[in-house]
Amino acid sequence: MNTTPRLLNRFVLAVVGLIALALGAGGLALLTLPAAAGWWRSAAPRAGQAVEDLRSRTTLEGQEDTWLWIALALVLVFLIVMLIVWIAAQGRGRTGLFATGTVTGRGGGGATGRGDSSGGGTAGSVTITAAAAEQALKAALLERPDLVGASVSTWRIRGVPGIRVRVLPRKGVPPYDIAVEVSRLVEALDAVTGSRTPVLISVSSGARARFTRADRVT
Repeated sequence: MNTTPRLLNRFVLAVVGLIALALGAGGLALLTLPAAAGWWRSAAPRAGQAVEDLRSRTTLEGQEDTWLWIALALVLVFLIVMLIVWIAAQGRGRTGLFATGTVTGRGGGGATGRGDSSGGGTAGSVTITAAAAEQALKAALLERPDLVGASVSTWRIRGVPGIRVRVLPRKGVPPYDIAVEVSRLVEALDAVTGSRTPVLISVSSGARARFTRADRVT
């Protein structure tokens, strides 16, 4: 439900994973394979000479330092900025507004009895925050003995606030029954707030559900 760039995340993770895998495999080969160690001993002087030649070619006349360090610093600054942008793009889409509506005032309509906003009524707006709806729904879910835990969050879906409900049932509880009960609670919330909200129900399992003992009822 959020706007996390999943494709970009997978690409970044794949690139970082391949680089780490290559470095690890190279280090392991140097430690365990004599041929790889011999190749490194012969290639290291040539690599050092290549770096020195590059440094001499990038040094301006009359100066001792190369401008290559400045270019490297600019590249690092660019990478830092891109990382900050990437981090800021994670998990966006949360909203603090659950529902909003307008209230039209009705005044005295004289002998006809019809409402007229110009007859002294007051118009306004009603706003329901996401925290209020989330707490109400979560409190109702946590009262159920067949649930280990529950979390409720509000996200904006195509410009409309929507609810994501994640429940953790106890071991042996049918997921379908949990989904039906969550749907019933959401419908009750819609009836109270007067708005119909998109809902994503996620029924999960984990170590907490497997190792939590069911309450005994006498």
